[in-house]
Amino acid sequence: MRRADRLFELVQLIRGRRLSTAAWLARKLEVSERTVYRDVADLQAQGVPIDGEAGVGYRMRAGFDLPPLMFTHDEARALVAAVRIAAPRLDPALAAHGEHALGKILAILPPAVRAAAESLALFTPSIVVGQDPATRERLGQLRLAIEARRKLRAVYCDAGRSESTRVLRPLGCVNWDSAWTLIAWCESRAAFRNFRIDRFRELVTLEETFRDEPGKTRADFMRQVEAQMAARDGTAAH
Repeated sequence: MRRADRLFELVQLIRGRRLSTAAWLARKLEVSERTVYRDVADLQAQGVPIDGEAGVGYRMRAGFDLPPLMFTHDEARALVAAVRIAAPRLDPALAAHGEHALGKILAILPPAVRAAAESLALFTPSIVVGQDPATRERLGQLRLAIEARRKLRAVYCDAGRSESTRVLRPLGCVNWDSAWTLIAWCESRAAFRNFRIDRFRELVTLEETFRDEPGKTRADFMRQVEAQMAARDGTAAH
């Protein structure tokens, strides 16, 4: 990768996250951490508003933007593929926004690139097998609740058809192709839980909000999952 391309990619990576460590950036760019330190320092010297320092992490100051980007034939095809595959799996509002955004991108591409992208012979059914319309609607409700950090009151039916009422802090949704699950901190069980979205019998968004608390965040959940996987791998090795 040319250095100019690497610097451009470095800016894109930093502006796409709240905080990026040199180690993470080095893995993404396939360079050493020392190279990341040097590149960030050069960008800062050129006036790019990157805040942070070595050993802590970097973030882009609010308000920074780059000139409009152009796409290669393959990049444009990848965008079309991503929207076509994702749209039937997302809630209707978010799917519509994705298609609208793709239309804006295609409209500014050179004719040859646009034609190549639109002629991509990759399609997906408008209805995903195993996913009912109610699940897509609930996805929209959950997305808004997660963004607003609002609690949920849910009536959930487990695999054994046993119903329970829970108060949840919604943290994220995971797609398993034919099913969606909700990652949440369950206040009723005082623990993280995964819920199949199609098994909610009732789902009410409450006015009560929540804030990040140690041990109850999405990052804590991911660390717990990683620790469980590491423990299983260790047991299997023995």
